[in-house]
Amino acid sequence: MTAKQTAAYSGGGLLLLAWLASASGLVQQPPPVGEPQSPVETSGTTTLAADVQAQTLRLKTRLSAAPAPQQPFRNPFAFAKREAPPRRERSVREAPAGAELPTVPAPDQPAIDLVGLAENQGEKGLERTAIISALSGELFMVKEGELIAGRYRVKAIEKTAVELTDLISGTSRRLTLRE
Repeated sequence: MTAKQTAAYSGGGLLLLAWLASASGLVQQPPPVGEPQSPVETSGTTTLAADVQAQTLRLKTRLSAAPAPQQPFRNPFAFAKREAPPRRERSVREAPAGAELPTVPAPDQPAIDLVGLAENQGEKGLERTAIISALSGELFMVKEGELIAGRYRVKAIEKTAVELTDLISGTSRRLTLRE
């Protein structure tokens, strides 16, 4: 133990002893015996209680003559019942026998272009990758069987061209590499 710790413990012990010694010197004195204490009467309590009783009686008489609340004219949370409108019968017109049915135009094909081709000798043999650019700025690097923009599937990749199948119309589209 160091000198500082010894001094701290000694000082703390001395303070504790001094506190206990001072507490033992105090003696509790009983209250002086004298006249019995009686409650002090105030002048305003009887008049205050009478005023409160009078106000209570007036309030009860006024509330008994109050009008009853009226029922609301409408309920904003309930809707009126309505009858359903009568159903109309639809007639189906048939086209005349010689008339042509209108053709639905095919959706526009997005502007895509074959930018490049890459070949890689892998374990399965020669693998080709097509690099296709869309007008929207997207660049697709695809192999056979993969999708482009969720619309085209790569059918075949040749040395200078790519054949695509349109999944919407079912047609084929061929992209050739520019020289």
